[in-house]
Amino acid sequence: MADSDLKHLRVLIANEKRDRLELLANVVIGLGHDVIAREIYVKEVAGATAREHPDVALVGLGSSSEHALELISEIVREASCPVIAILHADDPAYVHEAAKRGVFAYIIEGSPDELQSAIDITLQRFAEYQSLQGAFGRRAVIEQAKGILMPRNSTEPDHAFEMLRDHSQHTGRKLSDVAIAVVESHLLLLPPVPPVPQPAAAA
Repeated sequence: MADSDLKHLRVLIANEKRDRLELLANVVIGLGHDVIAREIYVKEVAGATAREHPDVALVGLGSSSEHALELISEIVREASCPVIAILHADDPAYVHEAAKRGVFAYIIEGSPDELQSAIDITLQRFAEYQSLQGAFGRRAVIEQAKGILMPRNSTEPDHAFEMLRDHSQHTGRKLSDVAIAVVESHLLLLPPVPPVPQPAAAA
């Protein structure tokens, strides 16, 4: 996300306590962001997340920690954004459980400026995390492509990598895109699975 986009976010807020939900929504709106969904019920939050594609989701701890944890689980399952737990007091046990459910950060309620700073830091770390995950994914597919090229060309890992790199440079395509093409074409060119012989019918 570009720095200019950080000033105007699409925010989903969830909390089983409507008064806290509205209070947080007013703070978020006051910071200049759009509250694109206010959710109370676990059964509805996943659909809202998938439909609205928020930039960040804030989940407040209401009366029941289990309810809040279920909200987090549903949002994390659908969201491609960081989910932040909002607490009104320090609660290490809840934070530990929220982290296990996939929450990316937690914030103890403070001033609007503190909330904004915490969101900015979280979004930056989330972007770095996604970039790192992408790098791991690219490395994995390159290794997979090398594993395909080595037996087909009776060559060593270094030469297989050079083949990928040379083709990348010759075609002007990214190395990872060339590797993906090798892997996908290999899957298409696998020999067909022979049909399983059927037992003869009894006379």
